[in-house]
Amino acid sequence: MSPADAGIDCRVYRAARQPDLYVYVREGFLLAELPEALQTRTGTLTEVMPLRLHAGRRLARVDVQVVIAALSRTGWFLQLPPGGRVHAPLHFGD
Repeated sequence: MSPADAGIDCRVYRAARQPDLYVYVREGFLLAELPEALQTRTGTLTEVMPLRLHAGRRLARVDVQVVIAALSRTGWFLQLPPGGRVHAPLHFGD
């Protein structure tokens, strides 16, 4: 049975520094374990909701299979804003 069939629990977080940017984190994965560069770019992460992902679940902006694969492999998945437009501040004091 694959992780997609069995399902995987995760939590979804909204990034403070980027509208419409979300980080999905596998249940039990600590936010402090996210890559430092990602933590810096997202700023404070605010929990939006817990989710149980499985092959039959539909997500609004991403393919659930891609999210499940990333959670299984790395423990996290970054959902970019629509169109992939990421706000790029010109300095670190944003």
